[in-house]
Formats: sequence, C-alpha cells, structure tokens
Amino acid sequence: MNNKLQDLPHKRFNPLTGEWVLVSPHRTKRPWQGRQEKVLIHTLPEHDPDCYLCPGNTRNQGLINPKYTDVFVFDNDFPSLLDTSVKKSCDSDDLFRVEPESGTCRVICFSPRHDLTLSRMKPKAVRKVVDIWCDQFTELSARNDIGYIQIFENRGDIMGCSNPHPHGQIWATRSVPMIPAKENLNQQDYLKEKGTCLLCRYTERELESGQRVIFENDSFVALVPFWAVWPFETMLLPKVHMGAITDMNEKQKDDLAEALVRMGICFDNLFETSFPYSMGLHQRPSTHENYEHWHWHIHYYPPLLRSASVRKFMVGYEMMAMPQRDMTAENSARRLRNVPKTHFQDRV
Repeated sequence: MNNKLQDLPHKRFNPLTGEWVLVSPHRTKRPWQGRQEKVLIHTLPEHDPDCYLCPGNTRNQGLINPKYTDVFVFDNDFPSLLDTSVKKSCDSDDLFRVEPESGTCRVICFSPRHDLTLSRMKPKAVRKVVDIWCDQFTELSARNDIGYIQIFENRGDIMGCSNPHPHGQIWATRSVPMIPAKENLNQQDYLKEKGTCLLCRYTERELESGQRVIFENDSFVALVPFWAVWPFETMLLPKVHMGAITDMNEKQKDDLAEALVRMGICFDNLFETSFPYSMGLHQRPSTHENYEHWHWHIHYYPPLLRSASVRKFMVGYEMMAMPQRDMTAENSARRLRNVPKTHFQDRV
C-alpha cells in the first residue's frame, strides 16, 4: 500500500458492488464542532417485565413468549413483507413500474437475558445463534416462493433498534434485493474473467498484506475492507470458499461464533461503549441456479466516528455524488486491532 495514500485524497473501488468511495485522509486533522450524540449508559436487568422479547412476556399482538432458555425464533408481529402480495398493476409502465413482492419476516432472540449483547455472550451460546441461522436458511431455502434470505442485526437505538433485548431479524423475499444482486453479478463476472472467486482472491491478498486485518482464527478473518465507506466498517470472511452458512462444518461454526464475539468486543472496547451497528450476512440466493461464484460473508456498518458521542452522517456530497470517508481503512484496522481483548465491562 502506497504510504502517500495515507495523506492524499484518492478513490478506492469496491469490486463487490462496482462502486467507488472518495478517501480524504488529510481531513482527519480538522477540528470537530458538529453534533455529538448523548451517550447513554444503560444498566439493564436480566429480565424486564415490560420487554416484549423477554421469556414469558406478552407481545404487542397478545401472544405470550414461551419461557425459552437459549434462542427463540418467531414470525415478526409487524412484518415488512407478507406471504401474499398485491397483483401487478395493470397501469405499470417504463416510468411507473410496479411489481409484487412477497416474503416472510422473523425475529431471532439471541438470549433469554435482557442485559446481554453478542459481545457479552459466551461463544458456546453464540454457536446456538449460528445453528439457528443455518436452520432458518435451510427451511426458507426449501420454499419455492423465496429467492433470497437476508439475516441481519440492528444494534443500538441510533441504528433504529427499538428494543435493547439481544435480537436479530430475517427478511426472506421472493426476489433478490438490490445490493446482494449487485454482489451476485460482480462475483459472477469476476469468476468468468479471472477464473477464480473474487473474495477467495481478496481474502488471500488481505492475509498476505495484513494492513487491514483485525484478527483471524482457523476459519475466518476479520478486516476493514479496502473500499470501506463507514469509519469502522468491517467484514468477516471465511478463509475457504463457501456459498452459504450451511456449507460450514462443525469446527467452522464454532470459529464463526468465536469471531462474532471477538468482533463485538473490538467494537465495544474502541470507545468503551455498547457500539451501535447494522450487521448482515450476504450469501448465495436460495434459488436452484448455479452459484459457484458466491463467497458468503458478513458486513458490519457502524456509524461512530471519533468517539462514543460523534457519529458519521451521510450528507451533502455523499448523498448527491458518491460516498466519502476521512480515516483510511488501514488506520481504522490498526485502531481496532490494538484494542484490549477482554470486554471493557468485564475488566476490573
């Protein structure tokens, strides 16, 4: 990596999406006088009688949660998708296109404890979350009306998470959504042109360099991607080629659980706060086509910029022209790499 790029503005290309990001590292020296978020230190109980996700409590639609002891999955009471959808509009044309979209939405409670996050859970408990992800992917992939399965987690109220109870979601749609569709096309084109998997080659290059690697275990590597847009954006990548999480063996599932906990600890320790983010798994579509080009991976998009109270906003040039970041991916990776290995709340 050219050291001059750590000081001079330049563009970086994202081969997964075909998009560019403007990097302006000299701007990190500017003083900050913008908005600062309120840092709320929550002391949460293990069980909240008013939480609609806690075991034994009543949800908004009147259903009562079972007294679950590990992971609990249920159909979202307020889904963004329905199993049936409107018929295609007869008035649809090239400027006013309407197409039906159906699907199903589910909620996954990671733990019965209201006061935990993935970063505060034991890898053995997170392994049960990984198993549920695999089970749900298998079940939903078998449906003829499902074309793509998006597993994700929103953490923190500034990411729109309305309940602090540790949970994630699954939205399974008939069609392949826009961003995974871009990744699908670019991975397919790369395989045709280069004769190898895009993310297999990318992972090899990142491990050779080490500049953007945060940590690794036997099966996974955590890194700040070369083309990162968000200040501390990261990816978890399998070291071997796999199209979906259901391709993992038992050891790889254990390693993924360990990596998920460790990644959360890195984030939390950076500013010693419960670090907000949106995290999602990108994997092959669930149709019966050939997806040998797909290499599944996990994206983390955290908004915090300079501290627990300063976040990055996508405004101005970024909304009108293209994404932009000040801190280089290499600098972000170095900072995440150097945080303590134990969670700040567990240190004496």
